[in-house]
Amino acid sequence: MTGFAAPRTANASGTPTSGAVTASSYGEQAIADCGWGRLIFGQTFTDPKVLAQTLQEEARGTRDVAFHVQDPHLVLGFAPQALFLDPSHTLRLDLNAPTLQVAKRRRFQVRAAVPGDEAAINAIYTVHGMVPVRTGYLAEIEGHSAVRVLVAEDVNRKKVIGAVMGVDHVAVFGDEENGTSLWALAVDPKCSLPGVGQQLVLKLARTFRNCGRSFMELSVMHDNAEALSLYAKLGFEKVSVFTVKTRSQINEKLYIGPEPADELNIYAQIIIDEARRRGIAVEVEDARAGLFRLSLGSRTIACRESLCDLTSAVAMSRCDDKRLTHRLLLANGLAVPAQIHVKDDTEALEFLRRHQRVVVKPAKGEQGAGVSVDLRSQQDVRDALLRARDHADDLIM
Repeated sequence: MTGFAAPRTANASGTPTSGAVTASSYGEQAIADCGWGRLIFGQTFTDPKVLAQTLQEEARGTRDVAFHVQDPHLVLGFAPQALFLDPSHTLRLDLNAPTLQVAKRRRFQVRAAVPGDEAAINAIYTVHGMVPVRTGYLAEIEGHSAVRVLVAEDVNRKKVIGAVMGVDHVAVFGDEENGTSLWALAVDPKCSLPGVGQQLVLKLARTFRNCGRSFMELSVMHDNAEALSLYAKLGFEKVSVFTVKTRSQINEKLYIGPEPADELNIYAQIIIDEARRRGIAVEVEDARAGLFRLSLGSRTIACRESLCDLTSAVAMSRCDDKRLTHRLLLANGLAVPAQIHVKDDTEALEFLRRHQRVVVKPAKGEQGAGVSVDLRSQQDVRDALLRARDHADDLIM
């Protein structure tokens, strides 16, 4: 996208007003700014390619959500390495149901958030590994109806112990279905008061029902049994709504799948972890030997730890002996640290005197065996040489 138009919302009749919502330069696609990222309404995008492009404009450190995506297979087809289908259920609550009773709690109250609550809300989000809202967000949305934030407050301690965010789809884009949605529900894990999360959900539902809305939706992980049980008791029902997100470090656990059960050494594990982040299939052949395969489409590469089919014997020789590696890098103009092949302790101590802080390691080896770093005294160097000689005869400093 080339940019956003001036912030706007729409009232129930579709008339634009000011608020934390944007219309894209491509047309009438609706995007709500939620402070932790953008809520992108997929049903307002007629071109799946544009929706895929919009998702890929996710700002660093935020998490965007494309909700109600009509053709997720087409959206993913335009950016299969950048996007993924969120493995969550969408649940819907009928706001006309007679069961939305908000219990009166003596020890905590649920109220609208104010800008002064922002730090407390973000502290709760952070401890749960959620993305906090940006600084000043609550002040930006104050007085606007598109996004609402409620907090639960401990009456005695005057402390925020939970928060929830709601988005009014009618205020955002004049939703013909007359819907709303719930996001970013979290309760302080140190809070011992019962029913905080439940009351936040019910209060938000009552708030939207009083505005004349028909339903409230939320997204919950498919394996979150506790949350699914709670929402079922409150009357939520599953609906077929698809959500697409951007592959990022924040969303990593949602798209890389379960980790291989086999335990591999650190070199193999680093490569396998990165491959899974990139959507590359991993098949462990023999964990003890560090053998595994990487596959993408029709192409497969066999690997052993950090080596693969494409690693030549010459390349391995250049890296195996650290003395040779040092000479080759130096000959090609790269900056390298001073290095000696240790013949005796006297030479080693003289090297320490010249450089003050040194490393001792075997000339050949891996996984840090026999390596000692940041040695500053003569005794440290002598001890390090003894440890290194348990692993190899040829040592370098």
